[in-house]
Amino acid sequence: MILHPTVIANLLAAYTSSLMLVYAAYYGLQILRHWNIESGSELQLILERKTYLVSTVLSYVFGLQLLSLFLFVFTADSLRTLFVGAMCAAGTLNVNAFGYPTLVLKVVNFVTSGLWLVLNHADNQGYDYPLIKKKYLLLIVITPFIVLETLLETAYFLGMEPDVITSCCGSLFSGEKKAGLGSELASLPAIPTLWAFYLTVIITLISGLVFYFKNRGGYVYALLSFALFIIALIAIVSVISIYIYELPTHHCPFCIIMEDYSYIGYLLYVLLFGGVVAGSGIGIILPFRKIESLKHALGGFINKLALTSVLMYGAFTVIVTYRIIFSNLIM
Repeated sequence: MILHPTVIANLLAAYTSSLMLVYAAYYGLQILRHWNIESGSELQLILERKTYLVSTVLSYVFGLQLLSLFLFVFTADSLRTLFVGAMCAAGTLNVNAFGYPTLVLKVVNFVTSGLWLVLNHADNQGYDYPLIKKKYLLLIVITPFIVLETLLETAYFLGMEPDVITSCCGSLFSGEKKAGLGSELASLPAIPTLWAFYLTVIITLISGLVFYFKNRGGYVYALLSFALFIIALIAIVSVISIYIYELPTHHCPFCIIMEDYSYIGYLLYVLLFGGVVAGSGIGIILPFRKIESLKHALGGFINKLALTSVLMYGAFTVIVTYRIIFSNLIM
């Protein structure tokens, strides 16, 4: 293993999160089996005393999980100088078979962790913990994926060999139709992909504004929000990146986080991931807005999620459009 400070920080964060989540999941099983807010038993009182502490700790753990995605990508990018052939995080992640699976799991766990935080906040608005079983059930579902992520991340860092010759992003995200998802996405036609992106943006933002002002179509917006997230990621590889680099053959989704491009990638990804968590979170908590202890509090929270998602996606689109308009690349 390469003993680098960021590698140690990644593994420390991963194992801290996993251990805390395993304990919380065990506690969650007790909640699912024995929780009864109307009971005055000793076990119920113990569960009620513990749940506030555990929920508070989990909020920090899942917050750490959100940050770990960006720390992982930053680490991969900072280690590029140690491997022959690596020009950015794309090459570093390719030094062994565990890099990209770890990244995929981190993306999935980012979204699910964000959704748990949304559900937890909604539950805290009620005096009788109305969503406690639902949020701990979600926790139990999420925990195995985060533990698996930790194991893959460990295997990735332990398996790093400095003498490995890896592939650069130019070959991994080549516009030619080669084997591999990166090349497949890079080879998508640029202009049609750009049109698909903007069409999805327009439909999604209109849906979000309709829901915000008219309180209609919340589930539709949640689905569109997730669809826009996927299409935007595809568009970054296929077309948005080439306008940022001003090179028609450079499709790498990682180089945009580098200093040469003013770290614009971090801003774009924060906006994109924040938008999907806030937008999809609407669909998670909409079914519970008629619960007696929540109906007065959830309305405002759902509207805040909608506005946050619309603003984040809107800001993402504005930045991308600015870079396209003022790029020296002409397609």
